Amino acid sequence: MKKFWKEFRPVIVSFLVMTLLCGVLYTGLVTGIAQVVFPEKANGSILTVTRKDGTTAQYGSGLIAQEFTDAKYLIGRPSGTSNLSAVSDEEEKLVQERIEWLQAIDPDNKDDIPLDLVTASGSGVDPYISPEAAQYQAARIARVRGIGLADVQKIIDRYTTEKFLGIWGEEGVNVLKVNLALDGML
Repeated sequence: MKKFWKEFRPVIVSFLVMTLLCGVLYTGLVTGIAQVVFPEKANGSILTVTRKDGTTAQYGSGLIAQEFTDAKYLIGRPSGTSNLSAVSDEEEKLVQERIEWLQAIDPDNKDDIPLDLVTASGSGVDPYISPEAAQYQAARIARVRGIGLADVQKIIDRYTTEKFLGIWGEEGVNVLKVNLALDGML
């Protein structure tokens, strides 16, 4: 037993020290800094809305997609990821099903459907769609809700983010924020 302890003591002590350093101290330090520097993002960018009666409600994260299927809402990218090849028969079938579904909820719209409305993002939880995808849906939303197209467009514009520093990334429309604004929550 003495020989066992002599040989494995450094291993056990190293394990405990590294667990304390990496699993407790480092994690606590990073979490603490995040809470001080950017608390909203550190807490998941939860959208909290104060209602007219003074109560508050949480409606989800502005960074994780929510699924909307009602025609009165802006519809986001399909959720879930896929390992299917972009040229596979299975992917083609999924895209065709999504096209047919979008055409069924807006049969008067004969415009080309933007690609991001029929294909999932790499993460499968992208909360943004392209401004073109939002514009494609604006007339349907206005018609179903009985409001002006200009009003819908103002809301879409308000929740459209620009490219980072004007050059990196893509413009995007936050689907959850637009839908909450359409419902008068934001």
